[in-house]
Amino acid sequence: MRRRTLLGTLAALGAAGLTPSAPSFAQERPNGKLKITDLEFWRLEGQRETPNGPRPISSLYLKIKSDSGLEGFYGPIDDEAAVVVDLQLRRVLIGKDPLAMETLWEAMYRSNRHARTGLFMMAISAVDNTLWDLKGRYFGVPVFRLLGGPTRPDVEAYASCLGYSLDPAALQKQAKSVQEQGFRYQKWFFATGPEAGPQGFLKNVEVVKNAREAVGDAADLMFDASRHWDLNYAIAWAKQVEKYRPRWIEEAFDPDHIDSFVQLRRATSVPVAAGEHIYGRFEAHDYLRAGALNVLQTDPEWTGGVTELLRICAIASAYDVTVIPHGHSLHAAIHVVASQSPVTCPLAEYLIQKMETYYYFEKYPPKLDRERFPLPGRPGFGVELDPAKVQKQTRVRWS
Repeated sequence: MRRRTLLGTLAALGAAGLTPSAPSFAQERPNGKLKITDLEFWRLEGQRETPNGPRPISSLYLKIKSDSGLEGFYGPIDDEAAVVVDLQLRRVLIGKDPLAMETLWEAMYRSNRHARTGLFMMAISAVDNTLWDLKGRYFGVPVFRLLGGPTRPDVEAYASCLGYSLDPAALQKQAKSVQEQGFRYQKWFFATGPEAGPQGFLKNVEVVKNAREAVGDAADLMFDASRHWDLNYAIAWAKQVEKYRPRWIEEAFDPDHIDSFVQLRRATSVPVAAGEHIYGRFEAHDYLRAGALNVLQTDPEWTGGVTELLRICAIASAYDVTVIPHGHSLHAAIHVVASQSPVTCPLAEYLIQKMETYYYFEKYPPKLDRERFPLPGRPGFGVELDPAKVQKQTRVRWS
């Protein structure tokens, strides 16, 4: 009875066009085993309207196909990661069971001596996230359900204000606008560091002051140095802005300088954040064991996918460190956050300007209700393309 109910539900979803292809339990191998038959990258192209007229736009998506007709579909994918998938990981995956994800992750990780970091780990992330989508479609549930969620009725986001002017009047106007949209948290990005001299230092202090004056005491403010600073500069800045109570200073240093993060954390009451360039649980553990961070920002598109981010969350919780995934992309991050304790994962990041067009080709992109993401209801990550926006789609191969 349960099997027929699942079949009926999945058939209805397929008929409604909510999956790339309709799952078919009838075509399964004995014991429910499936086989991966292909990995396909698809380049989508179109034209989006802007105030200055139409502009070309393109995105790359990954489809993993199985012999049952069931598919996983995920994106956008970074081109440099796609090259590694096509040239290196394809041979590891073809013919394997797509539901045996722990085994596949380990096989990808051990397939190359360079797999533990950088572009190779980004490639593993792309495959892993697509496999989670396939698994969600197989069981007919959103990915966060497979991960043990939900742990909350929706996922709160903080506004990431990359690309906005730091001119005092413009900053205060935008900060107030973000607050009026419902965001309780917002992040601003510094444009300079020590190279700008004493005047630049004072401007970086003024950014904090201006933002605090704009939003008052009822909002949290975060600041990102984009790896531009050195330890002396960061400590001096932190001492000047502690009175404005920043929620964190992010990426003050290059990620290899773990000891600088440790020393900064000891020298100031301003919480220290980093992690978008941390690849995998082993690097994350190095930071946590050293006491380097208050907030860990590993990105599921870069750190090893949903599978590895879950491991990182477990380790971080043992150190009582918050995990707030970097918001390069949203699908995987939202589902992981929705599955974890709000103590461990309280927020998701929303890059305001980037996300205006990042999911241009999708029919159901992640969409805020004020400052919160409603929990997704479609199987897997629910990625479905909008045919009206796709003017051209081309399969891309590097192998």
